[in-house]
Amino acid sequence: MVNDKNRYLSIIFRSLFAAYLSAQTLDTHTRIFDSAFRSLRAYVEGDYYASPTILLHSDDRIVVEFDNINPEREYLRYRVTHCDALWQPSSLVESDYVDGFNEAEINDYSFSMATFEQYVHYKVCLPNEDMPLLLSGNYLLTIYPEGEPGQVLLQQRFSIVEKEVNLNVEVTSRTDIDYNERHQQLAITVDADNYTIDNPYSDLKVVVTQNDRHDNAAIINTPLRVSGRKIVFDHNKSLIFPAGNEYRRFEMTTTNYAGMGVDFFTYQHPYHHAVLRTDGIRAVGSYSFDQTQFGRFTVRESDASDSDTQADYFVTHFSLASTKLSGGEIYLDGEFTQHNFLPCYKMHYNDETKCYELDIPLKQGAYNYQYLWLPTGMSEARTSAIEGDYYQTANKYEIKAYYRCPGERYDRLIGYGIVYSGR
Repeated sequence: MVNDKNRYLSIIFRSLFAAYLSAQTLDTHTRIFDSAFRSLRAYVEGDYYASPTILLHSDDRIVVEFDNINPEREYLRYRVTHCDALWQPSSLVESDYVDGFNEAEINDYSFSMATFEQYVHYKVCLPNEDMPLLLSGNYLLTIYPEGEPGQVLLQQRFSIVEKEVNLNVEVTSRTDIDYNERHQQLAITVDADNYTIDNPYSDLKVVVTQNDRHDNAAIINTPLRVSGRKIVFDHNKSLIFPAGNEYRRFEMTTTNYAGMGVDFFTYQHPYHHAVLRTDGIRAVGSYSFDQTQFGRFTVRESDASDSDTQADYFVTHFSLASTKLSGGEIYLDGEFTQHNFLPCYKMHYNDETKCYELDIPLKQGAYNYQYLWLPTGMSEARTSAIEGDYYQTANKYEIKAYYRCPGERYDRLIGYGIVYSGR
């Protein structure tokens, strides 16, 4: 009876919340709202580094994992929201895109073992028997405590594609701005030989992201030209990206020795600490190639049989040698920050050490990171001030093509592709 009452109240809440959402511009970025939750990441089942996009009605599944810094299990539930191409909630009812109830309990959890930091590791796989998903497009997974659907703890974006069109994408450093200098430019052709797009000038939208960042995403509403069933997006300023630089790397998979990028380890009750080597400004000088995972991180403890539950948390100390800069702020960026410019990822200047510094708890593993400069009053950060922009840089570009059929109330994701620069 109590469960039926909670479910009824949850349905009423979601109906009222959906009405509220339709009138608001919401922050739907992948994000952790409660500091007790850490190490949020999403990927395709079976491919730890694959971006969270799967084929509609296939056997593929999205895996979402995270930790709750708590020695006891917390009863958590989840729901999904269908979003448009700009990641705002679609004007659909839940039964349009979910077959059944749009809420379920997270039952896949495990407790940490032999770690100083006690935590519970949770996992959600979608779609599943409790929550079959019916439509292509963008989805937002929301995690909340049982009985409190309005208290969002964390949220994760993922997408489902129909693969109705082919995307032919080229990336070059010979751009409309410069030639083999600081930028990379994309040319995209949507090949709709086997799919009807009534009016590509008004109903088709292409979105491009660089290394999963959302602050500098390109949103293209109008093609350069249409030739038969080939729709060309080219020579568009929005498709020119600062080239950036290779991600910096460090590893803390064991305390037996200092791994790549680590100066030393120490233990100060009650935590392990990892002091990273002091970084320098890379905006001056020449390009140097380094292997990259395009900002991703990997949880790993070298002696563990299961790193998900046996890797510990270290207070990780970042430092960047620099004079104090004015007119903006420096943020740490990578998958582990969800590419968000939040106060907990902002570097702070230390007048004594002449460094920007930041201490954050991170789970043992291998990490990619970079420093981004966010000018005051701006929402798009720059690589140029700290990391530099070098045309040779290896970047991952993810391309999504959305189509709003006449009369429909949602954006279909009809095409998806990934291309890499510098390869």
